[in-house]
Amino acid sequence: MCHYISDMHTPSKRYALIGAAGFVAPRHMQAIHDTGGTLVAALDPHDSVGILDSYGYDIAFFTEFERFDRHVEKLRRAGQGLDYVSIVSPNYLHDAHIRFALRVGADAICEKPLVLNPWNVDALEQMERESGQRIYNVLQLRLHPAIIALRERVRSGRVAGRRHSIRLTYITSRGTWYTHSWKGDMAKSGGVATNIGIHFFDMLLWIFGPARRSDVTVRESGKMGGTLELENADVEWFLSVDASDLPDEAVHAGMPTWRRLELDGDAFEFSGGFKDLHTRVYEDILSGGGFGLEAARPSIELVHSMR
Repeated sequence: MCHYISDMHTPSKRYALIGAAGFVAPRHMQAIHDTGGTLVAALDPHDSVGILDSYGYDIAFFTEFERFDRHVEKLRRAGQGLDYVSIVSPNYLHDAHIRFALRVGADAICEKPLVLNPWNVDALEQMERESGQRIYNVLQLRLHPAIIALRERVRSGRVAGRRHSIRLTYITSRGTWYTHSWKGDMAKSGGVATNIGIHFFDMLLWIFGPARRSDVTVRESGKMGGTLELENADVEWFLSVDASDLPDEAVHAGMPTWRRLELDGDAFEFSGGFKDLHTRVYEDILSGGGFGLEAARPSIELVHSMR
């Protein structure tokens, strides 16, 4: 894993942020700050973005894409263009916002899911070649120390014919607002498997190899479940945003979220270690690494097949 080291003689990288009022946006702001970058512009249709003041008082903010687009183009023509556009917008807008980044001569750093459909990856691949810019997906679980250690353990101990048994449960309680927002719209979010599950599926594919078969046995608006046959593991999974699915253990402890991964019957603990993962993602990109289109493709294909 590469780490970015700030150099006082290296010009600060210039960023714009799309989706500044979102839940994950502060992690990107902090990552830009932690790696010595400068956030020069931000966009969000909602103006609850006072957190921007924590990172500078001269960040140009826009609630309309057209004015944001014009501002970025003026910067480019003045020789003050962007190095990166960080994208934290709703899932269905990622494709368009990545294309915007490439058109203005910037690399894109996009939250997962990178896009909703496999054919979108094909089109972006062509645009990446034509523009000479890069597209990076935020797959931060691949940089989690416990998950890296698990992957190394599984791969070093691989024996012909050896299969692992996985049980993944992720329940994160959401109120009625969820179904009324874009997240509750299958066409905009990709549904539960895409919206809250794709980072877990990417993790499993990365560790245990490509998918051979997928069956969905539970399919409701706020929950999905099924089985998954990977190259080196059999997976039983369940995802939900319905608080009534929380186990008694979580309810009695007052926990609104339940995350559990069992590997060969034993619980695998990775609840900690999330605090600076976005910063690690940015460090990795700035050091010449990063997870590109081909890294993002397998999980996008998988959740698309689940839909």
